[in-house]
Amino acid sequence: MKIVRKQLDRLEPHFSRGGRFEKFNAIFEMFDTLLYTPADVARSAPHVRDAVDLKRVMIIVFIAVMPCALFGIWNTGFYANTALGDLGMTSAGGWRGALLEWARVGYDPGSAVANFSHGLLYFLPIYIVTMAVGGFWEILFAGVRNHEVNEGFFVTSILFALILPATTPLWQVALGISFAVVIAKEMFGGTGKNFVNPALAGRAFLYFAYPVEMSGDAVWVPIDGYSGATALAVTAESGVAGLLADGVSWLDAFVGTIQGSLGETSTLACLIGGLIIVYTGVASWRIIGGVFIGLVATALLFNVIGSDTNPMFAMPWHWHLVLGGCAFGMIFMATDPVSACNTNMGRWVFGGLIGFLTVVIRVINIAFPEGIMLAILFANVFAPLIDHFVIRVNVKRRLQRNA
Repeated sequence: MKIVRKQLDRLEPHFSRGGRFEKFNAIFEMFDTLLYTPADVARSAPHVRDAVDLKRVMIIVFIAVMPCALFGIWNTGFYANTALGDLGMTSAGGWRGALLEWARVGYDPGSAVANFSHGLLYFLPIYIVTMAVGGFWEILFAGVRNHEVNEGFFVTSILFALILPATTPLWQVALGISFAVVIAKEMFGGTGKNFVNPALAGRAFLYFAYPVEMSGDAVWVPIDGYSGATALAVTAESGVAGLLADGVSWLDAFVGTIQGSLGETSTLACLIGGLIIVYTGVASWRIIGGVFIGLVATALLFNVIGSDTNPMFAMPWHWHLVLGGCAFGMIFMATDPVSACNTNMGRWVFGGLIGFLTVVIRVINIAFPEGIMLAILFANVFAPLIDHFVIRVNVKRRLQRNA
């Protein structure tokens, strides 16, 4: 890197006209600071100094989400191989089938290698398109604004890819990440200035623009001719009893061997990642605790109210926690430090609002059994207002104390 930097210094006079050197230098800085300390660091008061800069924060989150990604890849391949067996098919067909046959890994759902290899062939295209299209927009805006391309997009890209169904068309993946980066992030100034979580905004855009490809029974297993409802959809229709009748236990849902998006089915993997980001101080445990308390309290309230026509009223809180993207959203999405509250009391309120709304949407709106995505986006909008009132209350209390 030092050798490349010296060459850039020599070339600066030749590229300085029109700001071309600054734009090229901004792009180089992204790679220069990926593994090393950025050039601009706080060295003295009154700035807060800490060993963890933006780059390391993003790397920690990226590492923490890896258990979800790895398990999600395996789970996608497991259901794809299981579906092939149920349909009596001997090959996945297309380029994926050709690659799997060339590698001779087979389609045995009991083989970890076969499941991971098959699932990887669905995850990689989605992630590559996400990185390519989203990276293009990041570099374009960095060049126009003459600022560095930071590592924040690495986290947005992996989170966005993991909350999509494995069957999502690649052109929709490109459209969704474009909306996430351009509309939900760069339009408001870029990293640190977005008021909603970009990955969730991109997912919500795709859900409302293309509901057929984002919901239903045929999108969760990437095999043509095979359909199966998610655990939440089954519960919304026939309650927990219907889910148990389908052979899905609470432990299955906790481990994540159920149908769903690419990387959000395993509560166990989410908890492992959550321990990493909470221990390192990247995520606020208050937000996670607030979501949990709000979810439990609201679920218990609906259990007491009850309903003869809506089985979701009777759904226990521990089932809410392990179904859908609740754990993934609670740990990785709600704790986004940019779009969440910044005061300690505000974080409790913010998390409680998300937990409350998640259960309300799931129970009341049967047509949309998943609720964590909309709950987080709604809470993101109110996060500044929550912080404002918390600060005003604290100021009033101090004035009264010192009067």
